[in-house]
Amino acid sequence: MMKLAEALMERSDLKTRIEQLAARLNENAKVQEGDEPAENPAELLDELNRLYARLERLMTLVNLTNARTLSDGEPLTALLARRDCLSGRIRQLRDFLACASANVSRGTRAEIRVVSTVNVKEYQKRADDLARDLRELDVKIQSLNWTTDLMEA
Repeated sequence: MMKLAEALMERSDLKTRIEQLAARLNENAKVQEGDEPAENPAELLDELNRLYARLERLMTLVNLTNARTLSDGEPLTALLARRDCLSGRIRQLRDFLACASANVSRGTRAEIRVVSTVNVKEYQKRADDLARDLRELDVKIQSLNWTTDLMEA
């Protein structure tokens, strides 16, 4: 029985292989008249279709497993959504803090002084707390990935 983490690694590998195969296909789309392509485009397309079929099946099984796997009564799908949103919130908060804490130099004392609109230290603490929550959530998700069997449809 395949573990969820193994399926996720295979999914990542399939995506990489599809990108590489697509590049090879495009490189063989045209040749100079009278020349032959380095690789047969029909064979590349067949292989690409096989990879996409496997990827579709794997994605379906991963999604079904994520929806049916519970952690403290909460589906793994919800944990994944929370992780994605936490990551986005942290990234946005850190970008905001970088702008809020950036020094603006004045050429003369007569120039208008620019100040931060927030208490940077307070918001930095919030960002650090969110980052801790994200790390803890990610550990929980990774643990589930390595202990959960991939479900069959």
